[in-house]
Amino acid sequence: MANTTFSGPVISKNGFTSTGPGMTVSLTADTTLTVAAHAGRILLCNDADGKFTLPSINVNSNGTTAGDNDFNNLNNIGATFTFFVETAATDMDILTDGTDKFKGAIMIGVDDGSKKAFVPAAANDVVNLNGEAGTGNATKGGLVGSRIKFTATADNQYMVEGLLIGDGTIVTPFGN
Repeated sequence: MANTTFSGPVISKNGFTSTGPGMTVSLTADTTLTVAAHAGRILLCNDADGKFTLPSINVNSNGTTAGDNDFNNLNNIGATFTFFVETAATDMDILTDGTDKFKGAIMIGVDDGSKKAFVPAAANDVVNLNGEAGTGNATKGGLVGSRIKFTATADNQYMVEGLLIGDGTIVTPFGN
């Protein structure tokens, strides 16, 4: 089926089911993400040192010729990017364009039962995962099974949420 654009709400009385091989994308090298290729999919992280750049948030509702029904409208509010760590992230960065910042929280848990939530500072635009295997090395999370989600919610603002798996003395994964 081709792309379809609706200008009003879509109502389903029995839900939507997203399945198939196109629902996951394997990230194996530094990647600048796009809404068309990555939003709404599960991004399988298989590059331990990868740098994954989220798309710049565009809040423009319509261009000079684009109307509400125009599929070329580039507004990306609501676009969601879900990362799942399949290969331990020894120095993985998920970053914005530098203008967009993070709001929300990330929880890091350790198999000994300790856990801590981290809230980004106003200037934070990078999440760094250091899930190197070994005792005490994954202080920022990023061990296999970690997951983190980013949603464009407003001009210059990505909501971030996730559960990262770490070990050792856990510290904030947020930076800039």
